[in-house]
Amino acid sequence: MALLSEHEKEELLRLTGSSSLREDAEYLTSHRHNPMVIDGKVDMDRLLDFLTEFNEFINHKPKLFKPMIDRTMKL
Repeated sequence: MALLSEHEKEELLRLTGSSSLREDAEYLTSHRHNPMVIDGKVDMDRLLDFLTEFNEFINHKPKLFKPMIDRTMKL
């Protein structure tokens, strides 16, 4: 893992005080879009469709469902 040089550290510290960087971050945060959330609630159909298609994309084979039966169910 590469470490930051002193020059890079100084540059990052200088940039953290930048008002334009802060304004850009605030803009991105306020205009963020999550396609799984509709009217403030997670759309489970969209989420399950996405997860199913993603698993197919990465060639993940679904595992068979096994019921969890235990004598003592503790969290």
